Amino acid sequence: MQDAQNSQNSQKSLDLEFDVAADDFQTAGGASNNIKETLKMLGLPSAICRRAAIIAYEAEINLVIHGGGGRIIANIDGNKIGIMTIDEGPGIPDVDLAIQAGWTTANDRAREMGFGAGMGLPNIKKNSDEFEIETEVGKGTTLKTVINFTKE
Repeated sequence: MQDAQNSQNSQKSLDLEFDVAADDFQTAGGASNNIKETLKMLGLPSAICRRAAIIAYEAEINLVIHGGGGRIIANIDGNKIGIMTIDEGPGIPDVDLAIQAGWTTANDRAREMGFGAGMGLPNIKKNSDEFEIETEVGKGTTLKTVINFTKE
């Protein structure tokens, strides 16, 4: 999350990109908070801001705990927001198991700090209109989500 790059590709598209460091629990949540605040400033409905904040936060925490760090990218375009994370971590051996509520591979340190309850991917999936995981063991994971909306 060291540097946030905001680039406006056109009048209707906005990209937000953040680096997320592995095991950095002190700054964890900063990228997702920035995404949420940007959506609020754009005047998006609070329900959309809330769903995007949940997705971004859970995805960001997964990068910190499981992915060895990585990038989180939010793209606001027209009537949708896409939130994607990319890591080069260990990958997910069993995606079906990983999206089950309560299943976790979080280490003891993360659990002692109140993280790693096994609700990250289930919460992301629940709050997404589109949800896709591309993963390969030993190579990393890309998570892609979309929320559709209309401006009020």
